[in-house]
Amino acid sequence: MADGRNGFLLLGGLASIGAGALHLFAAGLHTEHATLARLMVALAAVQCVAGLLATLGARRAVTAAVIGVNLFAAATWAYTRFASVPWIDGLDAEAPQFIDSVCAALGVLAAVAAGVALARPQAQLPAMQTGIAATAVGVLAVAAMLGGVGHVHSHGDDHAHGDQATHGDDHAHGNQGAHGDHADHSAGAQWPRPFDPAHPIDVSGVPGVTTAQEQRATTLIRSTLDNLPAFADVRSVRALGYRSIGDSSTGYEHYINSAYIRDGRFLDSTRPESLVYRVDGPDRALVSAMYIAESRIDDPELVDYGGSLMQWHVHDNLCWSSGTNGPRVVGVTDAQGACPPGSINPGAGNPMVHVWITAHQCGPFAALEGHGAGQAAIGPDGRRTDVCAHDHSGGHR
Repeated sequence: MADGRNGFLLLGGLASIGAGALHLFAAGLHTEHATLARLMVALAAVQCVAGLLATLGARRAVTAAVIGVNLFAAATWAYTRFASVPWIDGLDAEAPQFIDSVCAALGVLAAVAAGVALARPQAQLPAMQTGIAATAVGVLAVAAMLGGVGHVHSHGDDHAHGDQATHGDDHAHGNQGAHGDHADHSAGAQWPRPFDPAHPIDVSGVPGVTTAQEQRATTLIRSTLDNLPAFADVRSVRALGYRSIGDSSTGYEHYINSAYIRDGRFLDSTRPESLVYRVDGPDRALVSAMYIAESRIDDPELVDYGGSLMQWHVHDNLCWSSGTNGPRVVGVTDAQGACPPGSINPGAGNPMVHVWITAHQCGPFAALEGHGAGQAAIGPDGRRTDVCAHDHSGGHR
C-alpha cells in the first residue's frame, strides 16, 4: 500500500469495528437484560476503539488488542451456542442466528487478519483487495443489522400484543385473531395473553413463574421462530423422516418424526418431533412445532421448564391404525372408550407441547382446538389441565 500501512492490520481493524457495531446494535435488542446489554456495549466499545487504532497505525499492542478482544468475543459466541452463562442474566444457549453469526465471523476475521499482521509486519495487501474486503465487511454488518430488526426478545414492559388484529380460524381450533385491550394485561399478570411473533415476546409477570422459567420459555419461543421456517415446505419434510398422521380433516395436519421422539433431545428446535400445518385445500402452511417428550406428563423436567407458562398435554382418546406410511389417526374413542374396528387406543401417550410461529389468541404454547392456552396445573390424576378462556369443542391436539 502506498502509505506503508499493513493491509492485514487495516482489514482486521475494519472487521473489529464491524463486529463492535453489531454488538452495539445487539445491545439494543437485549434491553430486558440490563447486565448483558451493558456488557455488550462495553465489548462493542473495546472492539471499535481497538479497530479504529489499528486502522491508524501498526503498534504491536494495538494489534494484540484486536486479536484478544475479538477472539474472546468469538469464543463466547461459540460457547453460548451450546451452554448458558448462569451468572449473566439473559446469556442463554441458543441456536446460531444471522446477526450473531455475522458478528462472530467478523470477530474471527479481525483476529486472523491482525494475527497475520503481527506475524508478518511488512505484509501488504493490494489496495483493490483491501477495498473489496472492507466493502464486504460493511455490507455484511449492515445486512446483519437489517436482519436483526425483526429479531424478537422478551420485554417485560411491552404490552403491544393487543393493538394489532390478526385473523385466523374463529371456530373449531381457537386460533382467533389476536384482539385485545392493553388494560387486559398491562399489569403483566394475565396468562395466557395473545401472542403475535411480529411483536416482542412477553411472558413476564405471571404469578408463580420464576425468572429462569421466563428465560427458558422465551429462549424456546425465539429459537422456534428462528429455526422452524426451515421446515415450511411440507413436500420436503418426508425426506427428513416426517410422516403425516392423516388428520388433515381437522383443519390442521401433524407430521411426526418417530425417530426424533427417541433421540434423547429435549425441546430442540432444529429437530422438532412434530410439525403442524394449517390445511387450505391442497396447500399446507407451517404454523407450529409440537415437541414430544420421552418422559411422563408429571416429569419435573417438563413441569419446571417453563412452569405454568407451558401447556404440556397428552392424548388418551385417539384411535390409531397401521398404514403403509406409518400410524394414522382414524378417530376418537366413543362414550364407552371403544375405537372403530381395525384401530386401537393405546391410552395416554408421550406428553407434548406446541410452540406457535403464527399469531394465536391463546398464547405461544396453545394446544389446538382452543384447549391449551399455556396456563396449566397438575390435577389429582397427575395430568395437566388448562384454564384457557377461549375453549371450543374438540379434544387436545
